[in-house]
Amino acid sequence: MDRLPRYIVWSTEHIDLSDEWQRRWYIRQVLMYGRAEDVARLDWDEIERLLPELNLPPTLHQLWESYFHARKTAGIARHTDEGAEGVSDPL
Repeated sequence: MDRLPRYIVWSTEHIDLSDEWQRRWYIRQVLMYGRAEDVARLDWDEIERLLPELNLPPTLHQLWESYFHARKTAGIARHTDEGAEGVSDPL
């Protein structure tokens, strides 16, 4: 990703994904405003781990919580997107 999509991040042109706070903030922005292809680029294991800290709207939080619960219950393999390495620096 060469530039941050304006529909996800409109307040800045640069973020430091090695900074834990900025990384969580970016993941939250993607989950709230991103398109399917943006969400697919995220590390879903990281989403699951960070979910309690992301302060998502209740319905969105419940959606992800339900997804991860169903995945565990069904024994579905973790999401992987070939070629994707989780959240990478978009710049």
